[in-house]
Amino acid sequence: MAREFQRGHKAKISDLTPGTDLYVGVQIAAPGLTFDISCFGLDADEQLSDDRYFIFFNQPKSPEESVQLLGAQAGDTESFRVTLDRVPASIHKLSFTATIDGAGQMSQIGPGYIRIVAGGEEVVRYAFTGSEFSTERAVMLGDLYLKDVWRFAAVGQGFDGGLDALLRNFGGEVAEEEPAAQQAQPPQAVPGFAPPAQAPSFVAPPAPRTPVAPQPTPAFGAPHTAAPAAPQAPGGPQMHSAPTIAAPMTPPTGTVPPQAPYGQPPQQPPFGQVPGQAPGTQAPAFGQQSAPYGQPGAPQGVPQGVPQGGAGLQAALQPYKELPTGQRWTPQNQQLMRVDLAMGGAPVLARQGSMVMYQGKIDFSYKGAGFAGRIVGNATGQEMQLMRCTGRGQVFLAEEGAHLHPIELQGDGICVSAESVLAFDESLQHEVRRIEGHGIPGGALFTMLFQGTGTVIVKTRGTPVVLPVTPTTFADSNAIVAWSAASQVILASQVRLRRNSYPGHSGETVNLQFRGAPGNFIVVQPYEV
Repeated sequence: MAREFQRGHKAKISDLTPGTDLYVGVQIAAPGLTFDISCFGLDADEQLSDDRYFIFFNQPKSPEESVQLLGAQAGDTESFRVTLDRVPASIHKLSFTATIDGAGQMSQIGPGYIRIVAGGEEVVRYAFTGSEFSTERAVMLGDLYLKDVWRFAAVGQGFDGGLDALLRNFGGEVAEEEPAAQQAQPPQAVPGFAPPAQAPSFVAPPAPRTPVAPQPTPAFGAPHTAAPAAPQAPGGPQMHSAPTIAAPMTPPTGTVPPQAPYGQPPQQPPFGQVPGQAPGTQAPAFGQQSAPYGQPGAPQGVPQGVPQGGAGLQAALQPYKELPTGQRWTPQNQQLMRVDLAMGGAPVLARQGSMVMYQGKIDFSYKGAGFAGRIVGNATGQEMQLMRCTGRGQVFLAEEGAHLHPIELQGDGICVSAESVLAFDESLQHEVRRIEGHGIPGGALFTMLFQGTGTVIVKTRGTPVVLPVTPTTFADSNAIVAWSAASQVILASQVRLRRNSYPGHSGETVNLQFRGAPGNFIVVQPYEV
């Protein structure tokens, strides 16, 4: 049975189907409008660095045929064949888009969708309607992107401008039409009637080539309503029942790239290293490279209040520039998180007072827990003072210089103390959970359980470590930050009765023991509250 995605939902391809030879179908229509449906093959910086991976009606396939335009079939306005195993390593994202050819707006479209079919069976569908858009003339429908493994994301983001503007947004160039050769030539005398010396045989102009899907392997198949598809393997593709668990946090291992692949938070640089700076080099001091006033190279005659745009100032500020957009949650550095409310559509709940700046039209409102929620929060120590962020724009969040970590949930759950939560998607379900033990920061016997599909931002003191749960995993109750919801937590005490007669103790008398199946984890910070 196909999974129904909402805008902003993501999943590993391996959780949808074991196949990698996929059929991608797009259905979009509106009375009196025609659409250009394309696929952009983007690099790690989300740029079209190779024009050969812009797949559209004039270029129906990539060089190695890993992406092929198949045409309309099986009720789809346009369809593609994507063989993930053949996509070159330089391509990190395949973005499927639809643009209006001519006048019109995306608000005029009727119900549409983008879907993935594997072995003839539909495995995922993201449906949309014109009510989700306004004056946009283009829309980015969905992405197949590489984040350690191939994943699918339902985007549904409108874009002002047509195909040319979308192409420029991805760093491509629009070829200007050259005037016809006969227009550049001087006019010639009109020839009289005369039969040609050697009459050529008549040949009808070739019709535009319609690519036909090559004979698919058993892993690939168009929907059953299309032309005969390749036979399925016995038993058909099996759906993975286990939910996707995104690894929550990893220690930094390198510098922050200019832009990470879709959905993947960039790795943080080592302490003291500027984002984007090569290892082993020293970052220039703020404004160090700008020439002193009156020295050669400093622009003269600049009116007061106008910033100087010299190369020295730009070079000094370059390491601190805002990271490019392209995903809903983007760490700007270790202590600053940006959320793009235009992507995903769902509001964000954040800790009151955590906003440091915002861009766009954003509304901040009080988010109350209700009478019962306040009673439970006060009794358990898990009360969160939240604000609701809605609108279209970007909000930057931080709190007291704490390290921030986005944890993406896809149907799974995680337990976090309320004191360690900065913000989360409103689509996530959260509740207070009782555990078998005491000493949890922010609540003696309780913690917060987050589950569903969305992202929760966890804050830590310093860089945390993620450890797998084994039968002998113990953690200090004052240093534990989070753990997988499936883990069993038990109070463990090292206090012995016969030791009570001796003055003092080690200070490590109460710990938490974690048990669980392989795949469970705990997150510990290098700090005790």
